[in-house]
Amino acid sequence: MKLMLPTTNYRSHPLQRLLIALFSLGLCALLMAPSVLALSDAQQLVVESWRLVNQAYLDPAKFDQVHWRRLREQALAKPINNSDEAYAAIESMLLPLEDPYTRLLRPHDYNAIKATNLGSEINGVGLQLGARAEDGQIVVIAPLEGSPAADAGVISGTALLSVDGESPKGLGLEATAARLRGEVGTQVVVMLQPPDGPSEEVTLERRSVDLRPVRTRRLRSATHTLGYLRITQFSEGVPEQVKEALQELSEKGIEGLVLDLRNNSGGLVSSGLAIADDFLSGSPIVETRNREGINEAIPSALETLYDGPIVTLVNGGTASASEILAGALQDNGRSQLLGSRTFGKGLIQTLTNLSDGSGLAVTVAGYMTPSGRDIQNQGIEPDRTLDPPEPLNPGGEEDRWLHDAELWMDAQLDRDQKAQLDSAEEAQLAEVQLDSAAEVQLEAEQNRDDP
Repeated sequence: MKLMLPTTNYRSHPLQRLLIALFSLGLCALLMAPSVLALSDAQQLVVESWRLVNQAYLDPAKFDQVHWRRLREQALAKPINNSDEAYAAIESMLLPLEDPYTRLLRPHDYNAIKATNLGSEINGVGLQLGARAEDGQIVVIAPLEGSPAADAGVISGTALLSVDGESPKGLGLEATAARLRGEVGTQVVVMLQPPDGPSEEVTLERRSVDLRPVRTRRLRSATHTLGYLRITQFSEGVPEQVKEALQELSEKGIEGLVLDLRNNSGGLVSSGLAIADDFLSGSPIVETRNREGINEAIPSALETLYDGPIVTLVNGGTASASEILAGALQDNGRSQLLGSRTFGKGLIQTLTNLSDGSGLAVTVAGYMTPSGRDIQNQGIEPDRTLDPPEPLNPGGEEDRWLHDAELWMDAQLDRDQKAQLDSAEEAQLAEVQLDSAAEVQLEAEQNRDDP
């Protein structure tokens, strides 16, 4: 198509001719813009990340505070010629949001997280990390069971002061986690600050850690048979493994269940919801709060896999999806919680593939228990706090808290049995009284009928 410029009179005013010339130049620039302004793949990665956060982030009011659009312009104004420069620009752009859970995951880190969510083995020291709300300090949510960190006695709430001499606060959450992973047999030196003790330097040797997210066995006392179900994380295959475990325990005739969520730092929220569905019948599981501020209750189905008595163990390493499950069981009166206050991570992130194989985690919602309690930075207080020190080997022979849970469940079953017996005796007594009253009434009627 032939573009037609405005017609002019040769004798027109010089200013008019200048305006026409400027218009012509502007039109030419417009026609050339697609080629001049085309973004490279690396620049496109920055735009893609900005758009994903802009569309879904939980707190859009934060955008005005940090001048969100200007951050994108500033990021694109710098030379971005490769993936590393794009990653640096994205991380710089996300930093003012002050949300450690909204973060870029470089391809290696993204693949490691996906492997964890699939429930396979990982190579590293086995520390699950989070950011402390009040100061952003990177802390241990929980050590993975059977990991080098667990063997070294690292406990929940321990602050990570340095990793091979670098500050975790400066590295950020994901980069710190990446420093702890690595080839089997290599070592990493960490400076740790336990919640109630002096800082100490510890050398940990990386090894392959079998996640084994679901563990189960039968517990027997003098009077009762219980089931023990420990869930260490909510990865993709966990709901099916829990289903199989509950069926197996039910076939063994258990009278009650000890559910152990200690040091379960979360994982896939969908897996946590599926397991809550196994224990609840038509009850609300969790309420979510999105960027529009809408609270949406997620209900459980009517059918359950296990409807017997439950007691649940929690601690400071119980976080995120496991707090959803614990809060749902507590609020619906389905289970008492024993242990210590949970971690307090009440935010939900989506994990999105980026075009180059990296990933982006974005905080998209917050969640509350069915009764409306906000978990973020608060945690969940158990119904009964168990005495410290906390056992370092959950589920082991020397686990005092597990023993306390067994005693509690035994006592609960004894109370239930006594209540059933008392109810049966009351029903029997009432039946006898009815029979006696009927006999008296019959005798009275016979007496009236006698001449």
